[in-house]
Amino acid sequence: MAAGQGKRMVSRQPKVLHRLAGRPLLSHALMTARGVTPQAVAVVVGHGSTAVREAFAGEADLVFVEQQPPRGTGDAVRVALAASPDADLTLVMNGDCPLIAADDVYRLCEAAARGALAWLTVKTLSPQGLGRIVRDANGNVRAIVEERDANDAQKSIDEINVGVLAAPTAHLKRWVGQLTCDNAQQEYYLTDILAMAVREGVSVETVQAEDERDTRGVNDRAQLAAIERIVQQRQAEALMRQGVTLADPARFDLRGNLRHGRDVSIDVGCVFEGEVSLGDDVEIGAHCVLRNVTLADGVRVAPFSHLDGAEVGKQAVVGPYARLRPGARLAERTHVGNFVEIKASTLGAGSKANHLSYLGDAEIGANVNIGAGTITCNYDGVSKHKTTIGDDAFIGSNTALVAPLTVGEGATIGAGSTLSSNAEAHALTFTRTRPIVKENWPRPAKKKD
Repeated sequence: MAAGQGKRMVSRQPKVLHRLAGRPLLSHALMTARGVTPQAVAVVVGHGSTAVREAFAGEADLVFVEQQPPRGTGDAVRVALAASPDADLTLVMNGDCPLIAADDVYRLCEAAARGALAWLTVKTLSPQGLGRIVRDANGNVRAIVEERDANDAQKSIDEINVGVLAAPTAHLKRWVGQLTCDNAQQEYYLTDILAMAVREGVSVETVQAEDERDTRGVNDRAQLAAIERIVQQRQAEALMRQGVTLADPARFDLRGNLRHGRDVSIDVGCVFEGEVSLGDDVEIGAHCVLRNVTLADGVRVAPFSHLDGAEVGKQAVVGPYARLRPGARLAERTHVGNFVEIKASTLGAGSKANHLSYLGDAEIGANVNIGAGTITCNYDGVSKHKTTIGDDAFIGSNTALVAPLTVGEGATIGAGSTLSSNAEAHALTFTRTRPIVKENWPRPAKKKD
């Protein structure tokens, strides 16, 4: 169910599209649901339905169902069932509850396969605002009562409804078809089907979540931030158990997938996004951002570096304050230093660009030295052009290479040159202008009041 407006998020964006650990909230719920291998997955949308459909347009197994106007959870399930293929049982989940445990969902489905109405519950010290599980003297579930409809005795119950259930589809269709909106909110409560099951003598089973944190939903940004820290803590603990050293697991963020080798070390404040792969003995300095990056064995990334869509070879050194943009390909033993930006370029084995340079759309050979302040002038305002630098070339400081051009193997470019034509191999090439001196030249001065 993903039709809610989420007013407390105070956002133009549908609640289920707000991100947790780099992915939309709804994506987490869908991943859990897919763990039981469903025949089909129906997503009930309402507020912001176009945005939700577009965000998940590439996922062919999803069936989107419109709920307009929103009339409660029972109505949401009714419209979903009407659009879904026939199945033996149905699992119902909320799109804003991202941490539901896969094991709990599996146990719910097992109970439903036995013909029961299976409901996920949890005990909490803070049940305020949530539906209470009402049991009889023998412990059998009799009903779920929403807080706004509960009496004082029912409000004291600490077992609450999580909003996740599984049931035989035939039963569920019949029950939601009988729902009424005779309640304080004038909505069709899905929870009312529990009392129907009891009246019909259908077995009602509960699965109690072991960790209360797994059942938390997102209603506002504070709750989203709290759940984010739960996810990050769990990811950090899992990585440390696998042998990764985290300087401070409380200052670590993984917003995608991280593959790693042995003896990887990550300092504080680092963010990993998308697909990141780290080889053996990789060291990541403090406050780095890595997105869709592959680092080979022994790579060292110094603090405050930003790597996006890059591949870095063995024993390379990147940073501090370096930026690798998409298409950056660094071979083994390369050095990219402070305030160097590389985009859509290759840097051959042993080559170095240690200071204050921009290398874009360039193919740079092995053992090349790029002096401080070097720029490949790759863009003429309309098109991008390529710079090719041969092996063992030496590019002097403060050089502008106006592409397209080729610097030959073993060539030397004198400092301060602006090159707009090819440089010969094994030759010194430089450009100079004669200095102009104006003696006794008066420097402009401010007028006195």
